[in-house]
Amino acid sequence: MGQKLLLLFMTLVAVGAAFAADNDPVLPDVAAQAAKNKAVAGRVFEEIFNQGKFQVAEEIYAKDFVNHGLHRNYDLQEDQAAVHAEKKAFPDLKMSVILMTAESDLVTAVWVFRGTHTGSGYDGLPPTGVKLELRGITVWRIVDGKIREEWTEFDQLRAAQQFVTHLKWPLPGILLVALILAWAFCRAILRMRRPRLARATS
Repeated sequence: MGQKLLLLFMTLVAVGAAFAADNDPVLPDVAAQAAKNKAVAGRVFEEIFNQGKFQVAEEIYAKDFVNHGLHRNYDLQEDQAAVHAEKKAFPDLKMSVILMTAESDLVTAVWVFRGTHTGSGYDGLPPTGVKLELRGITVWRIVDGKIREEWTEFDQLRAAQQFVTHLKWPLPGILLVALILAWAFCRAILRMRRPRLARATS
């Protein structure tokens, strides 16, 4: 008899715990917030990159937004200027999200960049007609429905290799890659030196 009562008690406790978990107001709130944050992140890819609706950046990003680069940080104006340049250089640019997850105030997206380099304005690089495909990852911190911080990484060397692969003539391709690598190297050096020069003159 005692064992039956114990078994009944344990069953009731388990059922009660499951019922409490299903009716816990915190869990739906967390899931709802994660869904909202993912929707904000999704707008960046679909509206800004794919549709070129640059004006919605004011709705999506916080005024004190910071993009954390490897060597220095970028504010919203610099970040969006880079987006404008990419869209101009790759008019058919398409960003596809292949994985997105949200936890707390962070959203992580794995994306694929596809576009044809038929435009100018990408840091002075002339149009090449190269079809570029890259995979990258972005982590955003979203507070009060707006993106406050960003960390993005992708393989720049892979991009240079694709420029060589897709060009019809090997020699111009090699020269172009050398030019791109030299250009990327010079930009990296200038970025590292800029804060030192600023400190030296202040």
